[in-house]
Amino acid sequence: MHKTLRVMRAIGMEAMVLASYLLKEVAYSFFELLEESCEEGSPPARWSKFANGFIDNFLPTETKAARAAEFESLRQGHMSVWDYHMRFPRKSKYVIYILPTMEARVRMFVPGLSHLVINEVATGSLNSDMNYRKMVAFSQSTETSKLKN
Repeated sequence: MHKTLRVMRAIGMEAMVLASYLLKEVAYSFFELLEESCEEGSPPARWSKFANGFIDNFLPTETKAARAAEFESLRQGHMSVWDYHMRFPRKSKYVIYILPTMEARVRMFVPGLSHLVINEVATGSLNSDMNYRKMVAFSQSTETSKLKN
């Protein structure tokens, strides 16, 4: 797989189309194995189980470690809350074990927010019914009101 990626970079877009075609077969075969490993009568495999299993099987340990480090160092910086929120789940998919609950997701999201909103949002995160979706909405509204002032 590493060799394929190097070739894709060297050749360009045509190689990316070819690689995605080749990976489709690999992904389908992996999905079939996943379905076969389920007990009879159990519900079909969910996307998260497939994605996590696929990443575990085909992504090198060094790459997973690098992605985990990227996630752990993710900060809003000069991005908007929305842009930060859009990167958060993309980066977190490599470290699902860090975010087993909604509370854990909120606890990881809040410290990465910019100085503009973090104080209000950190206080809001103490609310017992605050989930990730509500936290993002609250962060966005706080950012909007601060930027207006």
